[in-house]
Amino acid sequence: MTDVSFLLTPGDFVRHPQQPDWGTGQVQSNIDGRVTVNFPDEGKVVIDSSRIELIPVIHSE
Repeated sequence: MTDVSFLLTPGDFVRHPQQPDWGTGQVQSNIDGRVTVNFPDEGKVVIDSSRIELIPVIHSE
């Protein structure tokens, strides 16, 4: 699998692969591989993208 975290921008939606109960979170920032995500069931979490590969979620309307 290819790390796509460098493509994540504020407003994007993601899931944490080891914490599915957190729900779909929204990216707040992505600075030097540290991605801040606001998860509805966990709150704001800073994730080191070199250790955790977030899963992008595509929302279609």
